[in-house]
Amino acid sequence: MEYVKAFCVGGGICVIAQILMDKTKLTPARILVSFLILGVILGAFGLYDKLIDFAGGGASVPLPGFGNTLAKAAIEEVNKEGLLGAFTGGVKGAAGGITAAIIFGYLMAIIFNPKSK
Repeated sequence: MEYVKAFCVGGGICVIAQILMDKTKLTPARILVSFLILGVILGAFGLYDKLIDFAGGGASVPLPGFGNTLAKAAIEEVNKEGLLGAFTGGVKGAAGGITAAIIFGYLMAIIFNPKSK
């Protein structure tokens, strides 16, 4: 049942993004930034954690999950270090995911020889 919940929530997030791309004049970049900001806001108020508890990877893997990670890490670092933590917390909290995205993106570019359209 966990897989079904993860699929439904993650798929629902993707469906919302696809509908926004098809039915509005928003660019994919603006939709991605909007999802990230939504994750930050919901994470700052502790609401996104409830969604992660319900859906697991279906909520933590999409882009709002990244925003939630940034918000939680920044809040934690502010509590430890003060105002400076607002600038360093997000980077510390998301460093592993950012590093993995860069490394795997680079490897895929080497393996598959991308071409621009």
